[in-house]
Amino acid sequence: MHDDAMTAHIPTESSSLPIAGRAKAREPERRVKPPVDPSTLAHRNLREDEFWRAIPAYADVDEATFLDYRWQMKHSITKVAQLEQAIGSLASKAFVDDVSAGLHHAPMAVRVSPYMMALIDWSNPYADPIRRQFIPTKSELLPDHPKLDLDSLHEQADAPVPGLTHRYPDKALFLALDTCPVYCRFCTRSYAVGLDTDEVEKVSLKPTNERWEQAFEYIASRPELEDIVISGGDAYNLRADHIRLIGERLLEMPNIRRMRFATKGLAVMPMKILTDHAWTDTLTEIVERGRKAHKEVCIHTHFNHANEITGITRRATDLLTERGIMIRNQSVLQRGVNDDAASMGMLVKRLGHVNVHPYYVYMHDLVKGVENLRTTLQTALDIEKQIRGKTAGFNTPTFVVDAPGGGGKRDAHSFEWYERETGVSVYRSPNVDCQAFYCYVDPIDLLPESGRARWADPAQHDAIIREAVDKARATPR
Repeated sequence: MHDDAMTAHIPTESSSLPIAGRAKAREPERRVKPPVDPSTLAHRNLREDEFWRAIPAYADVDEATFLDYRWQMKHSITKVAQLEQAIGSLASKAFVDDVSAGLHHAPMAVRVSPYMMALIDWSNPYADPIRRQFIPTKSELLPDHPKLDLDSLHEQADAPVPGLTHRYPDKALFLALDTCPVYCRFCTRSYAVGLDTDEVEKVSLKPTNERWEQAFEYIASRPELEDIVISGGDAYNLRADHIRLIGERLLEMPNIRRMRFATKGLAVMPMKILTDHAWTDTLTEIVERGRKAHKEVCIHTHFNHANEITGITRRATDLLTERGIMIRNQSVLQRGVNDDAASMGMLVKRLGHVNVHPYYVYMHDLVKGVENLRTTLQTALDIEKQIRGKTAGFNTPTFVVDAPGGGGKRDAHSFEWYERETGVSVYRSPNVDCQAFYCYVDPIDLLPESGRARWADPAQHDAIIREAVDKARATPR
């Protein structure tokens, strides 16, 4: 039937149908939501008190001093004796001895800011989500997974020049330095970041002109590169003139369209944004210069638990927001820290409240000495399902696996096969290597008894991986 003939039979407002013959739209039933439970707004309740005064060493520290980033850096805890002196009788001698023993088996040196120290619940330090991330104890240690590799993501293997990883077609990771304002126990770069420990002799990534120049020359020579992550270490530890030098050099390159300064600093020392005026002003200059050149310059940061976000955090993020600086967050899923829907949901909501966009939640990489912090892929899948829809989509993180062996970031749900008995999930990464299969492994202590028994036999290890890959090959997708 011709279109005109079809439309000729559709009544319109000007139709000559009698009024009595027209269908009357029914009024929709109005449904008003019941009053909100105040507990669902708890993400807005940020600590505004002088909470640090509960720590004996900081009892007489006024706000101006506590907010001075230089004071924070000078008084950061790096030794057990300093920890014991700072907390006094807040924690038991047995706990301090446990920490001392744990340090001998840790791949990362300890460095904890007074701000973080003051946010730990010292009445129950073993359960505290902040303490678990920064201060090791021997009693918590589990054997490393037999498939663990010190550089599990193969960042060095994909480095054409020292400290520059080029894995994805249009993005590179520039490791500008090898120090941080704090040291996370779970750091995937424990092969390079921080001081040598009893367990790891570090690869040096010092901020030298020669090494940086090699990186800049390589970036400029590769027209496909558009996106550079400036990390390390931590961009917080770059001097203001370093921020300017890196920012200007990259913005001058026609191929570069996006730049991210990666720092955990907002989580562990937010007062630097407020009191290191040279650093914050220089970052602002680079952001504004990028905006005028129609290029994106932003901050990527790293909060793992809602307790890390305080009124001081909000002051810092408010200042960055006023200056038009985008902030995105990348969390790591950790056992006993954020591995349940309530903890992760609170973190996501609180991040959104202070204008930080939850971007990624990573499965914990395979890192020496922190197997007790890893959890299963199934845990991530379950949590993601429960928090989706809790807030706006752009404030809902993507759960990802950074595939061991250099496969890059894969959506946690996108596995080709997941063998839950042995904990092996298999991923493919077409833009990295379309032929390769990359395997992530769950912690052995969380597997069913049959899976633990197989991993207990070293002769079974290669067969376990091979079986999972064979099933992935045979599974239509």
